[in-house]
Amino acid sequence: MKAIRSFTVRPDLPPRLAALDRLAWNVRWSWHRPTRDLFSEVDPARWESGNSDPRRLLAEVDPGRLHELTTDGGFLSRLDEAAADLDRYLAGERTLDVGGTIAYFSPEFGIAESIPQYSGGLGVLAGDHLKAASDLGVPLVAVGLFYRHGYFRQSLSLDGWQEERFPDLDPSAASMTLCDRVRVSVELGDEELVAQVWRVDVGRTPLFLLDSDIDENADHLRLVTDRLYGGDTEHRLRQEMLLGIGGVRALRALGITATVFHTNEGHAGFLGLERIRVLMADDGLTFAEALEATRSGGVFTTHTPVPAGIDRFPLELIERYFAGWAAEVGLTLAELFAIGHRPSDPADERFNMAVMGMRLAARRNGVAALHGEVSREMFADLWPGVPVPEVPVGSVTNGVHGRTWTSREINDWLTATVGSDWEPAEPSRWKGVADADHRPVWEAHLAGKRRLVEFARTHLRDGGVARGLSLSEVAWCDDALDPDVLTICFARRFATYKRATLLLSQPERLRRLLLDADRPVQFVFAGKSHPADDGGKQLIRQVVAFSHDPEIRARFCFLDDYDMRISRALLHGADVWLNTPLRPYEACGTSGMKAAMNGAINCSILDGWWAECFTPDVGWAISSAPSISDEERRDEVEANSLFELIESQIVPLYYRDDDRRSWVQAMCASMAQLTPFISAHRMMSDYVTQLYRPADGDAVRMGADGYRGARDLAAWKARVRDAWHLVHVDAVEVDESLGALGGTRDVAARVHLGELTPDDVDVQVLSGTVGQAGELEGWEVVSLRAAGSDDDGHLTFAGEIALSSAGRRGVTARVVPRHPSLESPLDLALITWAD
Repeated sequence: MKAIRSFTVRPDLPPRLAALDRLAWNVRWSWHRPTRDLFSEVDPARWESGNSDPRRLLAEVDPGRLHELTTDGGFLSRLDEAAADLDRYLAGERTLDVGGTIAYFSPEFGIAESIPQYSGGLGVLAGDHLKAASDLGVPLVAVGLFYRHGYFRQSLSLDGWQEERFPDLDPSAASMTLCDRVRVSVELGDEELVAQVWRVDVGRTPLFLLDSDIDENADHLRLVTDRLYGGDTEHRLRQEMLLGIGGVRALRALGITATVFHTNEGHAGFLGLERIRVLMADDGLTFAEALEATRSGGVFTTHTPVPAGIDRFPLELIERYFAGWAAEVGLTLAELFAIGHRPSDPADERFNMAVMGMRLAARRNGVAALHGEVSREMFADLWPGVPVPEVPVGSVTNGVHGRTWTSREINDWLTATVGSDWEPAEPSRWKGVADADHRPVWEAHLAGKRRLVEFARTHLRDGGVARGLSLSEVAWCDDALDPDVLTICFARRFATYKRATLLLSQPERLRRLLLDADRPVQFVFAGKSHPADDGGKQLIRQVVAFSHDPEIRARFCFLDDYDMRISRALLHGADVWLNTPLRPYEACGTSGMKAAMNGAINCSILDGWWAECFTPDVGWAISSAPSISDEERRDEVEANSLFELIESQIVPLYYRDDDRRSWVQAMCASMAQLTPFISAHRMMSDYVTQLYRPADGDAVRMGADGYRGARDLAAWKARVRDAWHLVHVDAVEVDESLGALGGTRDVAARVHLGELTPDDVDVQVLSGTVGQAGELEGWEVVSLRAAGSDDDGHLTFAGEIALSSAGRRGVTARVVPRHPSLESPLDLALITWAD
């Protein structure tokens, strides 16, 4: 067949229905229920079968139906109100302003199932980040890639093996607009890649997606944005160059000036190299000066608790694609490689994108408190000599966008109980939830369970027929699941560390739970494995094989092709949300947050967000045995804990009362305590106060007066580094007599600063408990003041420490650099301790 030229035909709406088109272009419809209801009213069957996509709906609806709507006064009234509500929303007050604009880069965005540019938690979190920014008026723009095939669609073979297919996506048929005459180019070695830019309006937050599938590119370059997380290592490198470098250039082409650049995981890390190049080329800065200007407005978020999860590229690829960049900015190849190397790495170690992200941003964070601890230990060697607890990597715990993920009934109940602004509501306003009448809560939850049952039955039946089974062979699906039975759901990426098959390790014990005549339990599983992860695929096969047993298949099922639509079905219908990762490999785990907002109670290993939020009155903690090195033995111990919880606590609580009164009390306690914290609105507030505003302030100061701040800071750092070898602490003086709890004690340190001055340093004393091995534990840091000098050039610094705890106390002293533009005095990894 000859080459086909294609084009898109858009519907011509009657003038009175023109507002439908405007509502469809802004994906606020994905979380604004009145707008979704309006589109559903146009053609309910098409809305449901079309993945709830308003653009597709308007393209396919019968023109006669549109004509009918022009004479439907009730519909027109609702249409006018929805359009007016969107106008009010877009013009609303910005309650969380920053100062400048934040540019948020991510490799994937989960906005809605009709725009499938996500694979899992990272992308869905990014989507919720944009929605919360929109709700709160945070001045944020987002940058990503448009993947023509998105992430894969999943189906199962007859023996339960995951199979992938990659449908073609037409951006012009989705809620996206092409940015006219905006083209960006990126040098890929000796080739030039050109990309067009699509815009998605996520409420008040614009999302820009770069697309390489255009005629200007050779065929192999058009494929750079073909699939999310597809292709080989070089293909991934090209994608990440387009995202990072092309993304910065796209913002410039669009006339958007950002002060803060937030990199959501290392995939977009090359944006830092591009910013450095631009500052040197346009503003005449040296590399060191451009580095300081870049770092000041940089925020880097890591989502990875294990080194294996970080993108790393062979040095020959880095040389091939970035030798020109290095020459332009005046770096040797060794200096270029060092940006992505740990201090202890061998010269030929792969280029580490997370290491580069850490180095090119002054502010860094994990995505839960425990993950922050893991990240500080994981990246501690980037700051030699700095104690692990003080490694300058913080944490902002993830949150989820409530309006996107709660069911209609739960949302209505929360609105009636807490208020229409329940998402950002303070914890004090949630008392009514904890004390609520159990009946309306249970009815709201039961509605979601009934929908889950009907959804699962249809999904299982249709999936079986698609695999070639006869109607009689899938007739059992009509009786699958029961809304009156305790329902436990497990839905997430099938990575091996998430241990989806932990329950299957004791199959007879599991069967007894499923087949109990008086107090049965049913399980619903869903999830995908990365196409290259055969270990994850094997886990899916094991779950599916167990679910095929005719005796238990009505109580244990796997729903294939996991996406946002299936996720919502499980979240709305689960009584218990199960999570069984190997601690501490779960960075956050936001699916449990979404479930909690819908009234499900979490049962999880104390990992990710659950490690900081769990209390016995909001759910169950599966015992973890990290000290057991044998994996099979550890799995056995933790599986025993899980079964014990289900058998002795979860099942008895659920079936204690016929009207589920005791269970609803536990549901409400969980919702009341957790929801204010797990909201994306809280998350966004934390990002603004802890990271965005400080980064914006630093970036403005660094850039003022021709980047004088960046120039001065670079010069100061060079001077301090050159002189630091002369700094030493010769003595620490403290009265060693018995002290009184609650009192204070004077401390002094004798210090030699060499060529530096007291203004260049912070002399600190650390006081804490002395451990059994003589180490200092739980220390507090107090800065000392200059108190005199000796003839030989030594200085005395003095202060006092609080005797805040009883027992054996110890003190030591150290010197670290001090400068008003430093985010952390430990960031330079220059630290001199008392001998």
